[in-house]
Amino acid sequence: MSSSFHSARVAVIGGGPAGLMAAEALAQQGVQVDVHDAMPSVGRKFLMAGKGGMNITHSEPLEPFLGRYGARREQIAPLVRAFDPDALRAWLHELGVETFVGSSGRVFPADMKAAPMLRAWLHRLREAGVRFHMRHKWCGWDAEASDDATHMLRFATPDGEQAVTFDAVVFALGGASWPRLGSDAAWVPLMASRDVPVTPLLPANCGFDADWSPYLRERFAGQPVKPVAITLTDVDNKVHHRQGEILLTETGLEGSLIYALSSQIRERILADGDVTIMLDLAPGLALERVVAEVTRPRGSRSMSSHLHGRIGIGGVKLALLHEILSKEAFADANGLAHAIKALPVRLTRARPIAEAISTAGGIPFEALNEHLMIERLPGVFCAGEMLDWEAPTGGYLLTACFASGLAAGRGAAAYVDRAST
Repeated sequence: MSSSFHSARVAVIGGGPAGLMAAEALAQQGVQVDVHDAMPSVGRKFLMAGKGGMNITHSEPLEPFLGRYGARREQIAPLVRAFDPDALRAWLHELGVETFVGSSGRVFPADMKAAPMLRAWLHRLREAGVRFHMRHKWCGWDAEASDDATHMLRFATPDGEQAVTFDAVVFALGGASWPRLGSDAAWVPLMASRDVPVTPLLPANCGFDADWSPYLRERFAGQPVKPVAITLTDVDNKVHHRQGEILLTETGLEGSLIYALSSQIRERILADGDVTIMLDLAPGLALERVVAEVTRPRGSRSMSSHLHGRIGIGGVKLALLHEILSKEAFADANGLAHAIKALPVRLTRARPIAEAISTAGGIPFEALNEHLMIERLPGVFCAGEMLDWEAPTGGYLLTACFASGLAAGRGAAAYVDRAST
């Protein structure tokens, strides 16, 4: 893979998708790459994410795809355009990994697994000369280094602390979700010690608490609510309406539909202390139809039996109606019909960041140049979830991690090339 021999030595700190892609980009330029990771093996969160089916990217057109990055679209767009979903699929094909598009537009490996892809990738990287140092946790800069010597790194290793000097560094240490797999945000104070700004890390693609009654928790936790639609007004008074599936948990709600709106829900809670979302429990029926069916004479049947027979409302959906509505409101057929189409559910807080799929916050793009180098630390690059951006699940997270890793790796290769001439 190497184009030519290069005397430079670059450290990649973090062995997730962003770090490995940076290592590949560097190795392609003939740079000696040393990947350091605190865990016993690389790609642990990547492998865990692939257990339910490895969603690599998404097949939707590029413009709506880029819109998934919200407030950071402008900064993420050039990275993804340089390594878009089609390029990512072609890259996978070169690894020997075939892909297919699922019914939702999500892209998966043909075998739905992450492990074979990671094995093939690591084999190629090792053949290119990339060296891996496991159980090497970055613990800061060498105390003997001057403020300008930003490439003298300290590592806690099984053999004690080591200090190593590199020509450049790519950090890809992740955010703060799933810390047991390596993303523990221990880098935040280390970056702050060098006056690198870090936007506070927050949970993204996460569940939210709803303060359920003991009855609902004990009887219905773990049950999906589908189909359902959510209507939410965000902090900018923009109304969001999406249909899909949610999961009722012991503490509140999570699932794909909640994840898709997690940034808007989180920001409303941060601004107001809580947020009330509206659940449409019968998204396939117009309000007029629901009113007509619910107010239809029911004879001796209970209201619960009537709802199940007329509009298919039962089980966990019925339990949610009983949870939210008073006995009087549930007995009022017209009011009940309107509640079925707009049931107010109060969400009080996000689940802990360690439970989140991903995180928002991190090193802001304003502190970086176009090659993802920290402006005040020449030769120090960052990629992946360390950067301040977020995206919903559906392949968008991984695509931006791959793309930012590639950009940082290419930036570091160009940096050491300039330094050697």
